[in-house]
Amino acid sequence: MSRVKKRIVAAVVIALAGASGLALLKVEHRRAHEQPLTVAPAAPLPSWGSVEVAESIYDGKLGSGWQDWGWGPHELPKAGAAKVNFSGFGGIIFRHDSLSGQYGLISFRYKAPTDWSDFLQVSLKSSLSPDAQLPDVAVDADHTKAREDGWREVRLDLGVLNPQGAPFDRIVLSGRTSVASEWISIDKVVLTKPSADAPAALAPKRRVALRVACGPQTHAISPLIYGSAMGAWDSGITANRLGGNPTSRYNWELGAWSSAKDWFFENVKSADLGTVIDDAIQHQGFTALTVPIMGWVAKDTSSVGFPAAKFPGQRKYDPYRPQAGDGSQPDGKPIAPGPPTETSTPAPPELISRWISALRDKDRTRGSRGVQMYILDNEPGLWNSTHRDVHPDPVGYDELLDRTVRYATEIRKADSDGLIAGPAEWGWLGYNYSAKDIAVGKFLRPDRRAHGDVPLIPWYLSEIAKHEQATGTRLLDYLDVHFYPAADRVYGDDGAVDEAGRALRLRATRALWDPEYTDESWIDEKIRLIPRLKEWVSENHPGLKISIGEWSFGGEHDISGALATAESLGRFGQQGLDAAFYWGGPKAGTSTYWAFRAYRNFDGKGARFLDEALDTRGEDSVSIFGSRDPADHSHIVAVVVNRDPLYEISAQIALGSCGRPAKYRAFGYRAGSTSLEQLPDTAQAADGVTVTVPPYALQVIDITLQRDARDE
Repeated sequence: MSRVKKRIVAAVVIALAGASGLALLKVEHRRAHEQPLTVAPAAPLPSWGSVEVAESIYDGKLGSGWQDWGWGPHELPKAGAAKVNFSGFGGIIFRHDSLSGQYGLISFRYKAPTDWSDFLQVSLKSSLSPDAQLPDVAVDADHTKAREDGWREVRLDLGVLNPQGAPFDRIVLSGRTSVASEWISIDKVVLTKPSADAPAALAPKRRVALRVACGPQTHAISPLIYGSAMGAWDSGITANRLGGNPTSRYNWELGAWSSAKDWFFENVKSADLGTVIDDAIQHQGFTALTVPIMGWVAKDTSSVGFPAAKFPGQRKYDPYRPQAGDGSQPDGKPIAPGPPTETSTPAPPELISRWISALRDKDRTRGSRGVQMYILDNEPGLWNSTHRDVHPDPVGYDELLDRTVRYATEIRKADSDGLIAGPAEWGWLGYNYSAKDIAVGKFLRPDRRAHGDVPLIPWYLSEIAKHEQATGTRLLDYLDVHFYPAADRVYGDDGAVDEAGRALRLRATRALWDPEYTDESWIDEKIRLIPRLKEWVSENHPGLKISIGEWSFGGEHDISGALATAESLGRFGQQGLDAAFYWGGPKAGTSTYWAFRAYRNFDGKGARFLDEALDTRGEDSVSIFGSRDPADHSHIVAVVVNRDPLYEISAQIALGSCGRPAKYRAFGYRAGSTSLEQLPDTAQAADGVTVTVPPYALQVIDITLQRDARDE
């Protein structure tokens, strides 16, 4: 996404161009006779009120994360002081992803003619803030100190440059008076840490009115929405899903599976399923197990799908196992695989049935159930890519239905009380088209047209319902799909944590529920995932529950990831989702870990979001999710998510007829936090409480009421 960035300059043109919208037209304006000023290397900072560097912006070179945004004639050598021409009110801009931390000073050195005085000014800028909030500050004698080596050192208080403590992304050094065209050396540009007794920086504030209602519009919150795929149990997760591409080829008799396309199509030793199940039992958790229905499982722990001896000249080979290739020619074209038997053994429904029976036998010996849910494989719409060494042909409508019927029937025979979920499709195209359609293009969609031009999942649900009615055998208990944001650089290894990436990550959560939100990706449609899935179930197979078997919005180590996760968990409860499994975590200590803790153990002693969802009203950029104990209406827990990167909010939370607050406590998480921290009380009134939430932060409010709630 591009954003117009205002820059006030004189006698200089700035061009914004390029795919990122950040390319600058460099203006060079040096007269032929002018030469750069030659200076000696600058000495270390003096003990002029000693400071501690928090951000090195330019110290002989650009600091990590900082960019040269021009604008006037300037030179940044490979090593040494920067040189800037301040004639014509020129200057230089140093740019960084949005910074919102607390700093003490900006400090830098310059070397200029001795008769130049008060010619400089400094300012901060932000694409998120009006320029008026970030003033230009003149550099005068009060801010400078002459050095013996001919340099002058400047120190400006960030409280003057940024009186409201707003986030900023640029530091501008510019001319404030007309000066001659000479090269001025600039170096040692740093932001310092605040002194120990410095007051906290203040963010701009705004008031918001939020509401939690205890009327009849309540529903139970399923504990299974707090599931994960191999996450940390002390995050408060309630369920564990063993899934992913390797599980499609899991051989339970050998303890082997295939790494598939994820890593050179290699057969390897699998995870220890028994340990996974025992771990869940120990934590009183729920286990969802992905079971193969593709028809092939790994025959050993040594075979590879595209061996170098048989397929020489592949694009890549495993550096640790060079006989395993990636199955592609040097130009990226896929290599036709050999027969599936080279790596795999047939896995008919009867084999899976024997496995389920063995698991149930162990349950009876142990005296407790180990696996509660069986998920019908993993993303069958991608088998022709992820597992193309054994299933190179794309799956169509009929094959998906046939495999579901045959394998689910055998699973039901082996475990009549187990929960079965499917079809575990991968995303938007997989919900609406088969892999056969996608292979030739969704506009042609021959497979879908051959099935009444009905999207894949509604057709699938309708056919399953017909089969169940005809046979009396229940095949599905849950409709299960996966969901990841499709916009560039939101989820994945390249997930962005700059200001634009953070904002997009938070907006992308609206695809889960918002009927007005058009997905900002190649999808470019209103997804409204949970309401859509509910409609498909209601129209085609009433009574099924709904699970999102994999999901994540990325940013695991960034505050935006915490906020997106907290927003998603809140929406799952608000929208009445039945189950969800967070992919790849949450891992201990990450931001997303603390988002889970906000709902599952916010005080470190087991306090959590409660079991009945309450109606709430938020405001722009601020969400609130409410819950109460269905057996004790005097206890309410709410989670507030402030998605505004700039403004601290003073939130007045009206409780209406929920009751009068007797006491409450609050716990907060913000950028830079290492845990959920208990916060001091602020204010409470007869009809609610008031809390303060910093920019880009979440807060949990645990409220005890003076009396039982009564319906409005």
